[in-house]
Amino acid sequence: MTHFLLIRHGATDAIGHILSGRTPGVHLNAEGRRQAQGLAKILKDRYSLAGIVSSPLERAIETAQPIADAQGVSLSVDHSFVEFDFGEWTGSTFSDLDHRPEWRAYNRYRSLYSAPQGESLADVERRAWKRIQTLWPVFGDQTVAIVSHADVIRAVLLLALGMPLDNVLRLAIPLASITELQVGEGAPVVRSIGIVERETSG
Repeated sequence: MTHFLLIRHGATDAIGHILSGRTPGVHLNAEGRRQAQGLAKILKDRYSLAGIVSSPLERAIETAQPIADAQGVSLSVDHSFVEFDFGEWTGSTFSDLDHRPEWRAYNRYRSLYSAPQGESLADVERRAWKRIQTLWPVFGDQTVAIVSHADVIRAVLLLALGMPLDNVLRLAIPLASITELQVGEGAPVVRSIGIVERETSG
């Protein structure tokens, strides 16, 4: 089975304020850059990565590149792991969205609602999982890192765990966290969810 490390990108100034979605030019802030460097050191100590794949958005690539550099492997950019397309909601502030009934319904019933002119959770689950299914036969019993976004990682986990789409927000995926998933011929195995590793000194 291939050991996948599903990594959420590091912090940006938009986190908690703006629904960035696929807006270009959203970069890691100083804390996010520290998180990326910390992840690179931790993963180098613990894993030998056979590959690293990233969402094409800047915040994901900026998280993935230090990991790739530390491991001495090439970074592959893959649109299958890009952030949700939030359609008309892209760029909205959360304070504005919180007042909209359609936003509240979307977060309560992801199986029924999608972003206006955007993707559904089922769409995201399908594209990300299909790509994982093409990656594991290539890498076999090796470890691969995928740097992506919270809801993309949640979508993959929902399918792996056989959970309903409406349970998506029950899965905590913090910034710069690592989720471990094994995929192969048999049933997928989730080994950990949303772990935030801390460097230790000495």
